[in-house]
Amino acid sequence: MDTTRRTFLRATALGATALGLGGVGVPTALADPESGGPESNPWARANYISAKVRPLHFPDRWFDVTDFGAVGDGATDCTTAFRDAIAACNAAGGGHVRVPSGVWATGAIHLLSNVDLHVTEGARIAFSTDPSAYLPTVLTRFEGTEAYNYSPLIYAYRQHNVAVTGTGVLDGQASDANWWAWKSSSNADKDRLIAMGDAGVPVEQRQFGDGYHLRPSFIEPHTCTDVEISGITIVNSPMWEVHPTLSQNVLVEGITVNSHGPNNDGCDPECSRMVVIRDCTFDTGDDCIAIKSGKNADGRRVGVPSQDILVEDCRMADGHGGVTIGSEMSGGARNVFVRNCQMSSPNLNIALRFKTNSARGGYITNFHAKDITVGEVSGAAIDVNFYYGEGDGYDFNPKVSGINVENMTVRSAKQSLNVSGYPDDHIVGLHLRNVDFGTTTKAPTVAYVDDVTLVDVTENGSPLQLP
Repeated sequence: MDTTRRTFLRATALGATALGLGGVGVPTALADPESGGPESNPWARANYISAKVRPLHFPDRWFDVTDFGAVGDGATDCTTAFRDAIAACNAAGGGHVRVPSGVWATGAIHLLSNVDLHVTEGARIAFSTDPSAYLPTVLTRFEGTEAYNYSPLIYAYRQHNVAVTGTGVLDGQASDANWWAWKSSSNADKDRLIAMGDAGVPVEQRQFGDGYHLRPSFIEPHTCTDVEISGITIVNSPMWEVHPTLSQNVLVEGITVNSHGPNNDGCDPECSRMVVIRDCTFDTGDDCIAIKSGKNADGRRVGVPSQDILVEDCRMADGHGGVTIGSEMSGGARNVFVRNCQMSSPNLNIALRFKTNSARGGYITNFHAKDITVGEVSGAAIDVNFYYGEGDGYDFNPKVSGINVENMTVRSAKQSLNVSGYPDDHIVGLHLRNVDFGTTTKAPTVAYVDDVTLVDVTENGSPLQLP
């Protein structure tokens, strides 16, 4: 296989690309977001995101679900009580809906503006495994394609200032006996939905739900502004756990995700901007964090990238990828920052993962990671895969440029780099500085990559040698 590469030293990182984000009171150096900020310090943008996305404020009003008929015995259906408490809190001008200690059985919870669902220590919200508890259908996405499907377990649509906080547990109660068993029977439904997206069928005609097998996400703020999800523990999710969709100013902080079912991604910002994922622990059945922006023709139709996303101070154990972009990335992803994260598990496949193909298309640009500590990964430490899923031979080659990694240490991995573009569509800009890939057993793969920088990069105790 031909390999195009240039290895040389550079003093500065690549310039940032268009950000598409405005704001009042932005520091002068970042005031013109289309300029991408100062080229010499891309981390100034990360600091701006960190400062801008803050914990939310709610009026000091409290609405206890027990005052609306909820009983925390694990058997009484509290769906109506949750609904009524949230509606009363919203009507009063906002505040906190308190879930006290106990086990609270419920179906779908729909949040409204200015409401914080506060799950206290000792509280466990046990979500029904009866699919009818998530009807009627709502506007959502299934693996990057818009549809009307079962409601996510916790859902907000076109709301402002909404939160799920506290130190309690959200239990989806998913298992091989219910939601997870749907994966093996969902292929025909997925194919039908993708075909609808490719054909441009109006979204309101893409009715799924009852009679189909497309699992819902756990928490999905859809087209929302100012969202906080903090403190809580999530277990046994039907599918993706935290799925901000077409939302802005999203803080995911201090949560623990421990769910090992199929497609159990930890946090999947999709077509969202100004997102901070901080101080979280992910132990998952799929990617720990996966940044997405729609799939194939439907993703291109919506055409909204995920951008200005900061991941910091997080811990990743089991998962397909630690921090991933893709594979549903047809709307593009840009300005993603990852710093001070720890990743390690024999069941963690890849640390930094980028996956796409020529059916998905889209772009990834301006990715920066630093101060990353990796113990053990079973595959490559850094993987850029243009052959994921459908592979090549379609009409929408992806564009990947500006991948920057510094101050990364790895104890052991099968491979340091597995980075491959297409012969007619090269990856442009792979820049590594002060990276120790530790012990590896397979030579790196770097194919169809232009503009490679290696500064103080080692594996097996010696300078990294590219093929």
